[in-house]
Amino acid sequence: MEHRQPLDRVARIQADWRRERPDVDVSPQGVIGRLHRLADQLTERLCLVYGRYGLSEGEFDVLCALRRAGEPYERAPGELAAHTMVTTGAMTKRIDRLERAGLVTRRRSQGDQRGRIVALTRPGRELIDRAFTEHMRNERDLLDLLTPTEAETLETLLTTWLSRMEHPHSPSSG
Repeated sequence: MEHRQPLDRVARIQADWRRERPDVDVSPQGVIGRLHRLADQLTERLCLVYGRYGLSEGEFDVLCALRRAGEPYERAPGELAAHTMVTTGAMTKRIDRLERAGLVTRRRSQGDQRGRIVALTRPGRELIDRAFTEHMRNERDLLDLLTPTEAETLETLLTTWLSRMEHPHSPSSG
C-alpha cells in the first residue's frame, strides 16, 4: 500500500474548488499557490536575519547594492533604485533611514551638481558584510531542505520560467 502525504493547505483549497467548480481547471493552483506560500515563508525567514541587524528587507537590499558595486561602494540613487527594483521615492526613504543610522552618506556628484551619490560608510560596510554572511548561511539552511539534485532542478526551472515571464516575446520563450 502506497503511503500518501496528508493534503496540504493548497491541496485542500483545490479539492474545495473542484467540488464547487468542477468546470474550472484548478491545477495551476498546485504550483502558483505553493510558490506563493513558499515565498511568504521564505521572506519571513529571511527578514529574521535582516532584523537582527536592525534592517528592513529594503534597507538590506540597498546596502547589498552598494557593497556589490565594489570600491568605493557608491552609486547614484537612480542606479540603486534600478538595482533593487523600487521607485526612486521608495529609495529616498530607505536612503534617509540608512543615512540617519550612519550606514550611508550622500554627497553631490562631481560630474553633475544636481545629482547625488550614495556611499557606504565604514560602519555600513562592516554591518552589511556581517549581515550578508549570515544571510547566505540562512539561505543555505533553507535550500538544504532539498537534495542537491532537487535544488539544481528547481533553479533551472525557475530560471527558465522567470526568463519567459520577463521576456515573453523572445525566441527562447517557446
